[in-house]
This record gives sequence, C-alpha cells and structure tokens, in this order.
Amino acid sequence: MARPRVKIDLTELEKLYGMQCTDEEVAGFLGISTRTLTRRKQVKKTAEVIDRAKAKGRVSVRRALFRLAASGNVAAAIFLAKNLLGMRDVVSNEHSGPEGGPLQLSMVEALHQRRNRLAGLRKLAVGNGSEAPNGEPEGRRDA
Repeated sequence: MARPRVKIDLTELEKLYGMQCTDEEVAGFLGISTRTLTRRKQVKKTAEVIDRAKAKGRVSVRRALFRLAASGNVAAAIFLAKNLLGMRDVVSNEHSGPEGGPLQLSMVEALHQRRNRLAGLRKLAVGNGSEAPNGEPEGRRDA
C-alpha cells in the first residue's frame, strides 16, 4: 500500500522561497524529503507559487540594497554599480622601460648573465676551481 500524500502548505512554501531558502532548507522545515519537494515542484500550481515567491524575494533584496546605497552605504553602492551598471575595477600591471618606452628584453643576454652567476657560485663551492672539466674557463667574460 502506498504512503498517504503529504500535504504541503503553499502559503508556508511561498514564505520560505520568498526568503530565498534552498530546497534542502524548505524540505527540512516542512518535514519532507528533497525528493518529494522536487516531485511537487513539477506540479504547475506549486511551480508557479515557487517562481512568484523567488521573484518577490529578489525584488525585496534589491529594494533593501537600493535603500542602503541611497542612505550612503558605500559598499552597497559599489555592489550595485558593478552588478547592475557593469562597472568594474581596472588594475593596470604594465611595466615600462626608460622614459616610459618598452622594456628591452634579450633572452640571450639574460641566459649569459645567469650562466656567469652560476659559474661564480660553482667556483665558491669548489674552492679554487678556475677551470671547467673541459679545460676552458667557466662563464663567458664578454657578456
């Protein structure tokens, strides 16, 4: 025998969804499973009540946010400007060379400098190793 159908109070449902509650919170409050709630949301009347309640809740939140911004709340004003007006913070991370010109990058030069630094460190570590294993002086001196 099937279980008796659970009665869901649409007025309570509207209040909960108006407060933007999640399905889990609504189901917990009403004492039903989320699966039951999901099935009931497929009923046209229930779906309409939920959609209307969510829309009213969003309008209520927006109204409160506008009130805060109008009363001088800077954070609320910034939030509205970014989300409704599409404004955004722009951070520029540009690097420039001498007198604002482009940076001159030479990978060859950078690699020569790095090799010379490593050669110097190797000399310090070895002690007196002025020559590399192949018999040539370590590091490039003209770089």
